[in-house]
Amino acid sequence: MLIYGLVARKNYKVRFTFWSVVLVLIAGATGWAQVSMSTGMNYEKVALKKWYVANQVTTFLTGPFSLPLGIQFDGANIWVTNSHDNTVIKLRAADGAKLGTFSTGNSPHSVAFDGANIWVTNLIDSTVSVLRAADGTALAAFPVAPSPFGIVFDGVNIWVTSGQNNTVSKLRADTGAILGTFAVGNTPYSLAFDGANIWVTNSGASTVSKLRTADGAILGTFAVGNSPIDVAFDGINVWVSNLGSDTVTKLRAADGSTLGTFSVGHRPHGLVFDGTNLWVACDGINAVIKLRAFDGAILGTFSVGSFPAGVAFDGANIWVTNLFDGTVSKL
Repeated sequence: MLIYGLVARKNYKVRFTFWSVVLVLIAGATGWAQVSMSTGMNYEKVALKKWYVANQVTTFLTGPFSLPLGIQFDGANIWVTNSHDNTVIKLRAADGAKLGTFSTGNSPHSVAFDGANIWVTNLIDSTVSVLRAADGTALAAFPVAPSPFGIVFDGVNIWVTSGQNNTVSKLRADTGAILGTFAVGNTPYSLAFDGANIWVTNSGASTVSKLRTADGAILGTFAVGNSPIDVAFDGINVWVSNLGSDTVTKLRAADGSTLGTFSVGHRPHGLVFDGTNLWVACDGINAVIKLRAFDGAILGTFSVGSFPAGVAFDGANIWVTNLFDGTVSKL
């Protein structure tokens, strides 16, 4: 649920210039491969006696110049937003086989799963698309506030950030009706649900906001590092990747107290919890960092593609979108 440093800026026209530069840079690349391997020891696979892939990261092509960004697991498959192609693709988690490519709105960004359907924020259209997870059929598109970045499901409703209006909107999942719009900090970006509350990274304010799901009331605003991007819940605590500080902050979900700030690789973006550890995509080093949730200790650094952004966990493996490569890596 992430992009790059430009999220903290209000001049969104700059963003189009950035994409233009990206496309020029990528256009010079050749030798696209459907599957490639890169190094990075995965000790968990050694423990499972999968020695033949213990030193490998499998990478699947989403499409040249597709600019894959958001990523979500639906219990069986992986969904990836192709921000340049205006599509979302469905990959079988077991082997990465592409099961479908489906149209969305303009510049799809983040993706969420509600147990039956896939929800996608469309940054330029200021809409969210709803697709049936079973077959990708487009079910609806609902207008939301300008520049929707992040999206999350709370078990009943959908929550969407508006980077331009500094708000979060709550939508009813069955109808898409807006149930409320709530002011948060400057340039809200990503969201996480902790079982009772919604946490929002305010990338332009270096804070996170905690909202009560019942009525959107602000329960607290807590300082973190510079340009917080993604946020994840580990069952007890909330973790935040700080793009501008090269750190990850750990907050106690109960009261927002800071429990630790941990240095990671350059420019941390996507963040996910695997049941024991946190995984952080760092585009500045083209790698994913594995942190122990107990104490934030770095357990490994794994090379992936160019400009890793979104991260997801499928119950066994970590998936990473590589924005500049047009690929998704599976660790």
